[in-house]
Amino acid sequence: MYYDVFISGFGGQGILLAGQLLAEAAMEKGLEVTFFPSYGVEMRGGTARCTVILSDEAIGSPIVDSPLCIIAMNQPSLLRYQESLPEGGLFIVNSSLARLEDVQRDDILVRAVPISELAIELGNARLANMVALGAFAQCSGTLAPEEIVAALESVISARNRKLIPLNEKAILEGARYAREMPVFQMHEVEKRDGQTY
Repeated sequence: MYYDVFISGFGGQGILLAGQLLAEAAMEKGLEVTFFPSYGVEMRGGTARCTVILSDEAIGSPIVDSPLCIIAMNQPSLLRYQESLPEGGLFIVNSSLARLEDVQRDDILVRAVPISELAIELGNARLANMVALGAFAQCSGTLAPEEIVAALESVISARNRKLIPLNEKAILEGARYAREMPVFQMHEVEKRDGQTY
């Protein structure tokens, strides 16, 4: 098994924490893992991104040019990275902050999940990263949502342990939403003007 995922958004969305949690969950499952964060302007509003590779064999390099999955947490990430996906790749789009009609590919699988809206409904917009991980787990099948939940204690600091139940709820909510929404290809999505791809 080999799977790589690129997570991108803006600072303040917990992108790097999401990558760390995914990597930790995979390690606890016994997989080989690389976690490669990109440290740019990691302040609120700046760009944050990371790559995580999961494998049952040794990983040769943490660098990925064409990831099997991209999680685009905002509009700039959707526009910048969609071309990096290979044919048949999985594109998880935060439809709360990114416009689905701006996806120009008709050869990839897309999951539009209102990640930020679901986080707000759970009581805290900062849970968006956990919702995204739940959706990723459900869509990719690489890890069970419960395996990601089990790794929370290893990643969340002691002073924030009281937030673990809420983070668990967010992961499971992201998985539930993704489970109930079918995968589609972009040519099946209607544009706002009524035309189709």
